[in-house]
Amino acid sequence: MALTQRPNLRRPTLEDVARKSGVSKSTVSRVINDEPKVRAEVVDRVREAITELGYVPNQAARQLVTHRTNAIAVVATEPDNRLFLDPFFDCLLRGIRRELAEHGAQAVLLFLDEPDDYARVADYLGGGHVDGAVLFSLRPGDRLPEMIDRIGLPAVFGGRPLLRDGDTMHRHAYVDGDNRGGARQAVQHLVSLGRERIATVTGPYDQETSAADRLAGYRDVLLDASPDLTERADYTRQGGADAMSALLDRCPDLDAVFVASDLMASGALQTLRARGRRVPEDVAVVGFDDLADIAESTDPPLTTVHQDVEGMGRLMARLLFGRTERIEAPPSVVVPTRLVLRGSA
Repeated sequence: MALTQRPNLRRPTLEDVARKSGVSKSTVSRVINDEPKVRAEVVDRVREAITELGYVPNQAARQLVTHRTNAIAVVATEPDNRLFLDPFFDCLLRGIRRELAEHGAQAVLLFLDEPDDYARVADYLGGGHVDGAVLFSLRPGDRLPEMIDRIGLPAVFGGRPLLRDGDTMHRHAYVDGDNRGGARQAVQHLVSLGRERIATVTGPYDQETSAADRLAGYRDVLLDASPDLTERADYTRQGGADAMSALLDRCPDLDAVFVASDLMASGALQTLRARGRRVPEDVAVVGFDDLADIAESTDPPLTTVHQDVEGMGRLMARLLFGRTERIEAPPSVVVPTRLVLRGSA
């Protein structure tokens, strides 16, 4: 039947559900809002009536009763064009969205790219539009933690924030990977292969703890490594390519490189190929993240440190729900890593 031929159809109402299940409207409302002290047989009868009638609760009215929006803000201090081009963030967001969906909630993406964005985001977060926030890509001295505290909004941070002296971010929950331990595994593997001039391409370690921790893991193994064997980049493919080029210019005899992300490692492999260096015969390469779309498609396939990125996103959302529902939850979680061996090292 065409849509224009259905003018008399109407949505089932709360009254319809109450009438069909033989209970009061208030009882139906308590069942919908998962309130206690409703007999199990009544709950079953009401839910059966809801299913048969195809009743969908009025979300606006439900919010008035529960004071919940079923929306979670996902706040990133990254330009949106970079965020959506980075497979790490795509995988992280997928985990967050899937966990939210299982709780009947939705994600609202908010980006902080310009200084003026903070006032806009603060107004939105404080306006009762969301039940909580997941925040990541913080910078040292970022105003977001202070904003969250002032608003009183439950929050979980992606990654251990980089603190200034006097900061007290330890009171906020976060989810992070074992960046330092994973980097140690990567470099120890390269040492076990007999490599003697092991370089590293690191992220912006004055901005993010993941980069600082991965560099620290490299230095844990190579205590006397020359500063010339370290090059900083920006977690992009081109950044990895440029960093590899700079390392080869300074240290043409390097025989291995630990790269702090798979995306940068793919760029490093391009540069090595262009310079006529064979991988792994001349230069062994290890990445970090184990993003399948990258690690399994490079030539050769990339040996890399695995962390469950999608699982980390889900865990962030799960911890946040524990806080919005005032359920006892661990303050922070560090997810273990492991080395995955492929053809590049």
